[in-house]
Amino acid sequence: MKITLSVSEKEKSKGRESPYFKALERTGAHPEELELVTAADGTCLRAEEMDGILFAGGEDVDPEFYGEPKRYDNVHVNRARDRFELGLLDQALRRRLPILGICRGAQMINVKFGGTLYQDLKSDRHTEIEHRQTGDRSATTHQVTVTEPESRLSASIQGSCRVNSLHHQAIRRLGRGLKVTAHSEDGLVEAVEAADDYPFLLAIQWHPEELLEHPEQRQIFKDFIAACREAAEQRKNRRSVSRV
Repeated sequence: MKITLSVSEKEKSKGRESPYFKALERTGAHPEELELVTAADGTCLRAEEMDGILFAGGEDVDPEFYGEPKRYDNVHVNRARDRFELGLLDQALRRRLPILGICRGAQMINVKFGGTLYQDLKSDRHTEIEHRQTGDRSATTHQVTVTEPESRLSASIQGSCRVNSLHHQAIRRLGRGLKVTAHSEDGLVEAVEAADDYPFLLAIQWHPEELLEHPEQRQIFKDFIAACREAAEQRKNRRSVSRV
């Protein structure tokens, strides 16, 4: 099995100390099954050798990718990463690979499906919750409620749970082909999934890699890893058939 983690340059520099890497390792993946990549690795990647992709947090998605000018000084973008991840997501979707998006990853997935974002929540939308908490990243600051009882997320979270909140952007208009599966108390979209029968596509706004002491957060990674192992087995079987 090979799981690709698309991260920022800063996150990649942490290597195995990256919270995303450690979260997958602690929930069932072996270190040799995980690969941290950035836009600089684009020419070396082959989607046919991947069994799942995690799109991590980081810089804001450039508003140009959803047809808007940049409105605020606190919108910090990385177009090279945007282009790389949008292309990587396109490959993953074509190959029907398991996909997990976290924070920026969730926003990027929504943009890929034709959706838009709040460029800055404090400026674009009245919210009752401070979605960009300060201090301890593992502190839980608000509640998330699963709104689709038959969703992928419902296998991990029964009803609702408390989460951390480390973002100033969020999903505004939902992308075509996605469905909302969780909201925060103030109505903000907190999770989306594929609206069709895609094997595994889950995108969440909070950071479960910082909340591994909570069983439901660990389960998110466990379910993703299980889907990746299934994809790896299918890839192995296809290779066996092609050799006959």
